[in-house]
Amino acid sequence: MNSVHQFIIKPIGQRYNNELTIGDKKLIVNSSISSHKFVNREAEVIAVPLAFKTSVKKGDTVLVHHNLFRRYYNLKGKSVNSSKFFKDDMYFASLDQVYMFKRNGKWNTIGDYCFIKPVINTDQSNLVKLKKNIGIVKYTNSSLEALKISEGDTVAFKSNREFEFIVDNEVLYCMKSNDILIKYENKGNETEYNPSWAKSS
Repeated sequence: MNSVHQFIIKPIGQRYNNELTIGDKKLIVNSSISSHKFVNREAEVIAVPLAFKTSVKKGDTVLVHHNLFRRYYNLKGKSVNSSKFFKDDMYFASLDQVYMFKRNGKWNTIGDYCFIKPVINTDQSNLVKLKKNIGIVKYTNSSLEALKISEGDTVAFKSNREFEFIVDNEVLYCMKSNDILIKYENKGNETEYNPSWAKSS
């Protein structure tokens, strides 16, 4: 089974991540289909598109757009699948809706996507928890590497690019290479933002 122009994927686990396990207790954090924040974004690749060459292979784990597995209420108030639903818990995903793949325990970005780790604002006079538009490169790509921007570098990025993912129990922002504005040559004492709730499963 193959699609010509799209990946065929299925969610790993449930479509929504509505529960956190803390110790031996389960905490319900969402009871609505409306919030995209709790939509599962990890999927297994069932088939790759025939029309494109891609590094992604069947069986890889991928990070995908939050609207793929999401349910909606239609005009009649009925809960329905997204337009990407195929059949039997399988979905289509366009090339621009797949951001990173994992093989042999290693994450690899796709195309010009990169993932940035937010950093804590250590300015005691500022009530904002995170530094605005500043982060540490967690997963880079070939176009950033050509500009000598590597994993671990501190960078500034455009506003409103905080497309949040939980990847291996870390909060990361997904963005594109052209969203990166500055590489800071002199590293400060940046502290990565890693809230305890991100570590729960």
